[in-house]
Amino acid sequence: MRDKESTEFLAAAWEAAKSAGSLIRDNWRKKKQIEYKSSIDLVTAIDRESEQLIVRTLQKRFPQHAILAEENTAIGGNESDYRWIIDPLDGTTNFAHDYPQFSVSIALERQGKVILGLVHDPIREETFKAYEGQGAYLNESPIHVSEGAELGKALVATGFPYDRREKADFYLSFYKKFMMSTHGVRRAGSAALDLCFVACGRVDGFWEFGLHAWDIAAGSLIVKEAGGTVTDLSGQQFSIMGTETLASNGRIHEAMLQAIRETRNVDSPPGDC
Repeated sequence: MRDKESTEFLAAAWEAAKSAGSLIRDNWRKKKQIEYKSSIDLVTAIDRESEQLIVRTLQKRFPQHAILAEENTAIGGNESDYRWIIDPLDGTTNFAHDYPQFSVSIALERQGKVILGLVHDPIREETFKAYEGQGAYLNESPIHVSEGAELGKALVATGFPYDRREKADFYLSFYKKFMMSTHGVRRAGSAALDLCFVACGRVDGFWEFGLHAWDIAAGSLIVKEAGGTVTDLSGQQFSIMGTETLASNGRIHEAMLQAIRETRNVDSPPGDC
């Protein structure tokens, strides 16, 4: 049973995500205005428009709340216990290439703890959401992680950080390990959706280095509320401010950790990772 507060927060997140999703859907096949933050890290005008739309919507409802968003929006709010964490277009590279795998991700923290997560896929018209203690949902239907308990029969997902050209061998060593020890590995390009796919059982596990809070805040809560497990790549407590993410259905979590340990014992990262 949702209380008044959770209902209000979820309604605001949905209003913001729906508006941003409509903007993205209306523009994803049109010519893009693209800028490069680095050689492979890009941003489009739609990223920025989406972020502004979401921020305006949330500020109108909750003017005292803090906001952290990917495209340089950081609003204080020291007087509030709440902070919204926003990725206005997760999967920008896919969007820039008209590849239909991207999403809007919105999370809400209360006193540093994520209590709400909503990820909206505007192309499939799928919305994943969760509120602390209230389960996880896809378009109002409850979802749960998969029941597979064997890594050898699992389908897993991953992504590669923006320093992948400099550290390709290191990242590919993990890809090879899981390619050899699972049913298959998918690399789709939206960490928020990868986490949601763990939550609804489409994949059994996901790992990635170098993600940011806006990439994972919403999706990690959705996984947990769907019965899954989220840690760092050493099995330690997960933090959205950390640099490592491992999410699974729980049943294959230890096997994934073991595969990662075995790979790390052979391959050390060239520099900090």
